[in-house]
Amino acid sequence: MTNDQVVVAGVGMTNFGKFFDRGLKSLAAEAVSGALKDAGVGVGDIEVAVVGNAVAGLITGQEMIRGQVVLREIGIGGIPIFNVENACASASSAFHLAWQQVATGQVDVALALGVEKLTHADKAVSFQAFNAAVDVEGLAALKESLAASEAAANPNAGSAGSGSGGNKSMFMDIYAAGIRRHMDAYGTTAEQMAKVAVKSHYNGSLNPRAQYRDRYTVEDVLGSRLIAYPLTLLMCSPIGDGAAAAILMSPEYARFRGISGPRVAASVVRSGRLPGSDEAMADARAVAAAYEMAGLGPEDIDLAEVHDATAAAELTAYETLGFCGEGEGGRLIDEGVTALGGAKPVNTSGGLVSKGHPVGASGIAQICEIVWQLRDEAGERQAEGVQVGMTQNGGGSLGNDAAAQAVHILTNN
Repeated sequence: MTNDQVVVAGVGMTNFGKFFDRGLKSLAAEAVSGALKDAGVGVGDIEVAVVGNAVAGLITGQEMIRGQVVLREIGIGGIPIFNVENACASASSAFHLAWQQVATGQVDVALALGVEKLTHADKAVSFQAFNAAVDVEGLAALKESLAASEAAANPNAGSAGSGSGGNKSMFMDIYAAGIRRHMDAYGTTAEQMAKVAVKSHYNGSLNPRAQYRDRYTVEDVLGSRLIAYPLTLLMCSPIGDGAAAAILMSPEYARFRGISGPRVAASVVRSGRLPGSDEAMADARAVAAAYEMAGLGPEDIDLAEVHDATAAAELTAYETLGFCGEGEGGRLIDEGVTALGGAKPVNTSGGLVSKGHPVGASGIAQICEIVWQLRDEAGERQAEGVQVGMTQNGGGSLGNDAAAQAVHILTNN
């Protein structure tokens, strides 16, 4: 691993929450201003900006030039500005493209921003926006399949498909169907998923930027309202708004400016596999490529931020990242391995379940948490001895695979 890697010179992030009185411009300005201040640079130093957003067009009507609109408010314009829409992986994809600009020598300083306004006076509008992250020509068939799957697993749970896009996100049904298969194959239990949620909510209670900061017991989690069997409300990420930004810098320019920071050891994005393909799922391929790029393995990772749109997704991510064998994710949570103070802390920020999930911002929010941990600046939730951190962020669904998966590895070395 070389010491001459792209530097994450600064990060900034808003609180995550439901901000009915704030728009994309306000959220973006706060995150970018924070990142610039953290890096010790000004708007005139930014040579390229990549802006991730998933659903502004559906929620606010702002399409096509989102990045130019929000950055203009804080004096960034004239430079190349690119807009990235890649479902829940929008921000991490923006970070990846900004990293490419610096890593290939195109620019010395790049801005990556993820911003999302997901809340709406009518919750159904927010939930329906998630339906655009699948193949809409197959939407009716997908809903029918999900409803049949849940009815077969738990006749008393109600219809999964009937509420999709109305009173819940269809992706809760997709995650529920996936974890039911995992339960059948490996004996994973709802109690183990509840333990993941308890851990995440505890971590979120220590994070001043988290949308929800309450602590819960396993009984609380299991007793909360059923969303899609076996997932309950406290196992699922909420709807919210927020923004997160990062300043990336070439190592030469960073040395010139006297700026230090964590290095990007790996930045990888992969898409879902084609129908009939026997290749690995997108997340597994992205993880393998990231480890190869960084020259590292699962044993070298000190902590990770993973895409826990549900607690079930975090549990299976343990396996995908190689922290344990296939089907052993439940054992890791039972043994406390992924808790603060454990051997491999996961989602110290509170994860999407507690920190919140403004979908177009979540990927860079993960990067922010890793940077703060690497700099020993995470406060009460600081893990010990952090030198290497990892993020995994997925988006959309095609067939039985994610549409996009992004994995990043950051290091102090």
